[in-house]
Amino acid sequence: MQYVDGFVLAVPTAKLDEYFAMAEKASEVWLDHGALEYKEAVGEDLEVKGDMPFTSFATMANATPDETVVFAWIVYESRAHRDEVNAKVMADERLKEMCESGEMPLDVARMAYGGFEIKVAA
Repeated sequence: MQYVDGFVLAVPTAKLDEYFAMAEKASEVWLDHGALEYKEAVGEDLEVKGDMPFTSFATMANATPDETVVFAWIVYESRAHRDEVNAKVMADERLKEMCESGEMPLDVARMAYGGFEIKVAA
């Protein structure tokens, strides 16, 4: 089964264009090194309706009213493949330039991340 790295983050709405320009560059790096898919999605319907016992992504991300929640994922063949791809990505000068610029359009300390083995795929 495939493997997925998932991310949930809050981006200042005023910096969304800057964030997605960075994400476009990052997607090229991951795909160039073998990731199968790279997706970034903007939260649009994040209100928990009725008496559902859920927590919204906005609450989970501790998003303020001037922030937009982004849900992102990268797909790999397997965890081993993810580890191989990410080792190459972390050594890529294009990514180093983005990260070392010191001008990240979000607070990365508030970004949630995890690796997931896919168990059901339809």
